[in-house]
Amino acid sequence: MKATILALSLMALLSKDIPGTPAPAENRSGVTASWNKNPVIAHRGAWKKNHLPENSIASLNEAIRLGCYGSEFDVHMTADSVLVVNHDAEFYGMPIAKSTYQQLRAKKHPNGEEIPTLEAYLKVGTRQKKTKLILELKPSEISTERDLKMTDKALAIVKQLKATPWVDYISFSYDILKHVRQAQPKANVAYLKGDVGLDKLKSDGFYGADYHLSVYQKGEWFEQARSLRLTINAWTVNKAEDMNWLLDNKADFITTNEPELLFDVIRSRGE
Repeated sequence: MKATILALSLMALLSKDIPGTPAPAENRSGVTASWNKNPVIAHRGAWKKNHLPENSIASLNEAIRLGCYGSEFDVHMTADSVLVVNHDAEFYGMPIAKSTYQQLRAKKHPNGEEIPTLEAYLKVGTRQKKTKLILELKPSEISTERDLKMTDKALAIVKQLKATPWVDYISFSYDILKHVRQAQPKANVAYLKGDVGLDKLKSDGFYGADYHLSVYQKGEWFEQARSLRLTINAWTVNKAEDMNWLLDNKADFITTNEPELLFDVIRSRGE
C-alpha cells in the first residue's frame, strides 16, 4: 500500500515538470485554481466586439467574463523603468521607451483609462482563478541588456504579487524567454517568431510554440508537438475556417481578436 502511494506521488510530481501537461489545481503559492477548459486566448484582451481599448483593464475584464482560457497582453518599459501594458511601442503617439510613466499618464484611452502598469493589470487579473494571463515581453530596439532588465522587473513584480500561477510568458525574443527559464525554471514560456523548430524548443525547456497560423500551414507540426509534449498556439486567428482547421488538428490554443466567434465555432462543433 505504501509503495502504491509513493508511486502515485512520484508520478504527480513528475507531471508538473512536463510541458503540455495541464497545470495542477493547487501549487506552491497556495493558490487553488481551475483554468477554463477551452483553447480560447483573447488577443490584447476581448476588445473588438464591444469597441474597448486594446490591452486595457476593460478588455481584460471582458476576456474573463467570456470565460476565455487566457487573455494575452503586452509589456514595455518606460524611460524611468516602469513596466506598462500596451501593444505598440507608442502610446497614442508617445514613444514608451523614451517617455516617463508620468508623461504617458497625460494620454488616456477612449474609455478614460490610463495606460495600465503591469502591477495594476496583474492585480485585476489575479482576482479570479479561471483565466490565465499570457504576458508578452516586448523587446525594444535599444539593447538586449535593457530587454533583460525589463524581464527581471516583470518576474519580480509577478513574484511580489504572488501571480506566478496565473502567468505564462511569450516573446519574439528567444533571449528573453531563455532568461525567463533561467530565472524561473518552472515558468511556461512559448516562442512567437516561428523560426525555431520544435526539437530546439523542447531542448531549451520551452512550454511550446506560439507561431503565426501560416507557419503551421506549411509543415507537419501537430503530431511532432504531441510526441514531444509541447503545446501549439496559433496567432492571430480571426476567420472561422482557420479556427476549424486548427481545431481539426487539435491545436492546444488559438489566439484571436474574435473570441466570441471562436466560442461560437467550438459550440457549433459540439466541443
